Amino acid sequence: MKSEEFKLPEGWKWVKLGEVGNIVTGSTPPTENTNYYGDKYPFISPDDIENSKYIYQTKKKLSEEGFKIQRKILPRSICVVCIGSTIGKVAMTTTVCSTNQQINTIIPDYKICIPEALYYLVCFYIRNPLQIEAGLQVVPIVNKSKFSQIKIPLPPLPEQQKIAEILETVDNTIEKTEKIIEKYKRIKQGLMQELLTKGIDENWQIRSEETHKFKEDSPLGRIPEEWEIMRLGEVIEIYDKLRIPLDSEYRTTIKGDIPYCGATGVIDYINDYIFNGEYVLIAEDGGRFNRFEESVYIMRGKFWANNHVHVVKGREKVLENLFLKYYIDYEDISYYISGSTREKLNQQLLKNILIPLLPLPEQQRIAEVLSQIDEVIEKEENYKRKLESLKRGLMESLLTGKVRVNKLL
Repeated sequence: MKSEEFKLPEGWKWVKLGEVGNIVTGSTPPTENTNYYGDKYPFISPDDIENSKYIYQTKKKLSEEGFKIQRKILPRSICVVCIGSTIGKVAMTTTVCSTNQQINTIIPDYKICIPEALYYLVCFYIRNPLQIEAGLQVVPIVNKSKFSQIKIPLPPLPEQQKIAEILETVDNTIEKTEKIIEKYKRIKQGLMQELLTKGIDENWQIRSEETHKFKEDSPLGRIPEEWEIMRLGEVIEIYDKLRIPLDSEYRTTIKGDIPYCGATGVIDYINDYIFNGEYVLIAEDGGRFNRFEESVYIMRGKFWANNHVHVVKGREKVLENLFLKYYIDYEDISYYISGSTREKLNQQLLKNILIPLLPLPEQQRIAEVLSQIDEVIEKEENYKRKLESLKRGLMESLLTGKVRVNKLL
């Protein structure tokens, strides 16, 4: 949204960023002096500003000596990336720190603005004017002088406080939900480590040395005595010959509600299909192939697939599709990858992947346990998406004055 596109509510005013606080542009201490770098003071770069409101961790820190030659940033200041492809990223500081020269920081004047309210206003209004200003430069950059002149609307202090409280409540709930998701993902990884190396017996107990025998010399290391080792090509059916890539321009002419699948998931929806049923899709290129990086997904029903993803099924009564998905997600298959510039898991290499072959009922038990964790994770991720949608709606309403909070004061 451009700065003066709309009439402000009564009591609001347009202000320049330079009027709401002190603007500080960071710098980088000389890297040849190793005494400047240490473990005491956070040194913020654009990579440290992610999708969260606060900057809790930085990849680099400065020593006492290095911090002395830097411009000091106070807690509750607003950092804005003002150069490069991530221009417009915003986050708040939590401690005394400094930044590099790619970041302009607003140290708020508390007599004029509530820092948390200023953070939300900057997030909502900053990206468009930054991109416009950066687009006028040969190198996309907005210096301190230009940055200071950008205008945002500012409500009265009591209204700022109430807006900040409402949006912080949603942000805090989103943060709690993210922590729940991360907790269940860690639980899932721990379960995968146990289940896919020890298995689960008919009593739904993970095998142990006290109750079961293991063999130590298999190509996959220590595994239960009942398990065999097979190559993937021996236990799957491959349907890659049926794949047909469709370019994005053509897909615009056949829009529908049938998934069009690529290396790591659904990338579009069209009105036709090649496959109908349950299949396992494994990234051929453009995927993530290290342990726990989830380069595999299941498709059920009608879908189309391009040539960047293998389409396979476990052989009937031999390999459960869901077990196959979980095992490839668990295993580090980077060993099988070819190509130096673009990693590729071609069909021959796919066939060579080693996989433990368990009795089918045991595969089903393992898949059931892990799918229950996945259901919880999916439920929490859906809840997070709803919260994020709620937040976007609240920001649109509250930060433009379409909905006033002054009656709540």
